[in-house]
Amino acid sequence: MNTIPISRYRFFQKLQPITLLKKITNDSFTGCLQVFSESGAWSIYMDQGKLIYAGYSEEMFEPLYRNLQRLSQQISTLPLGINEQVRMIFEKDIENQSIPNPDYLAICWLVNQKYISHFQAALLIEQLALEVLESLLDLEYGSYEFVPHTFLDNLPKFCHLNLRTLVEQCQTGVKVNIQENLNFETYHQPEAHKKDQEQLTKGNTDQVDFEPNIKQPINSPVTERKKCSIFCVDDDYNILNTIEDFLDEKIFSIIKFMDSSQALMEILRVQPDIILLNVEMPDLDGYEICSLLRKHTNYKNTPVILMTERMGLRNRAKAKFVKANGYLEKPFSQGDLLKIIFQHIV
Repeated sequence: MNTIPISRYRFFQKLQPITLLKKITNDSFTGCLQVFSESGAWSIYMDQGKLIYAGYSEEMFEPLYRNLQRLSQQISTLPLGINEQVRMIFEKDIENQSIPNPDYLAICWLVNQKYISHFQAALLIEQLALEVLESLLDLEYGSYEFVPHTFLDNLPKFCHLNLRTLVEQCQTGVKVNIQENLNFETYHQPEAHKKDQEQLTKGNTDQVDFEPNIKQPINSPVTERKKCSIFCVDDDYNILNTIEDFLDEKIFSIIKFMDSSQALMEILRVQPDIILLNVEMPDLDGYEICSLLRKHTNYKNTPVILMTERMGLRNRAKAKFVKANGYLEKPFSQGDLLKIIFQHIV
């Protein structure tokens, strides 16, 4: 391949996927390699030369559903109807969503709800990556682009996979030793999940896959699920209802307020997990509420998201000044809402 720099190449050409993948295994490579063809688009997300996720646009959710179906037969915490739950929350109106890989959000949600552990998410991502890479390696013509910043930047990372080893497995069909391929994330893991990794590092060289013989790691204890409380303040009742409709009541506890002054007192009382504030409101506006909350010891780190129809440079500066965590532009889709929530609560 003559196009050595990985920055942007939009014209279709003859591709050598192996050569292209080798270029992103450099330790300094962080971002997403996007490969396009007439049949679809591949997204290979990397962090310092390690694969953290891979997706294919034409088969986004089906591989996830297929592997979740296998897992549901082995994990007591994963309901048999989990595919339908994921479909209702993340696949609904997918064509109108701006998120390139809502399937990754689905995995974040599964972990957040304690349906699967961090370790199980890592194994799931590895299996999905193998399927994506197998289809990419067969590609002959297409184009590619490297995107340095992606929507995964602020989301949890469950593993850092050795891309070279995954490619080798795709080519040979020989399963690799998970100790060599899976660099499991150890930060902020529950103790039970850390034991999963310890199980692997004590000389256990059995091949790990999604067949029924994977028992102890896949059945690691998972703590009881709790709802995430989201406090919403907006003087438009339709917006409040939209937020409530977009979020599953089995997962989220929604508290709605139209009066900003009363809302401030209630926020201090209930201590929600995340706060959504409309910027344009009578009495106290979103900036003022956020500023007052940041002065309170218990709310210095609580995620606060500002909602507005106008988010220009001045508005962004004000949001930064009051130490808001982010903003949500109206009108927003279900995907937009889920994305920003999972960025701050998972």
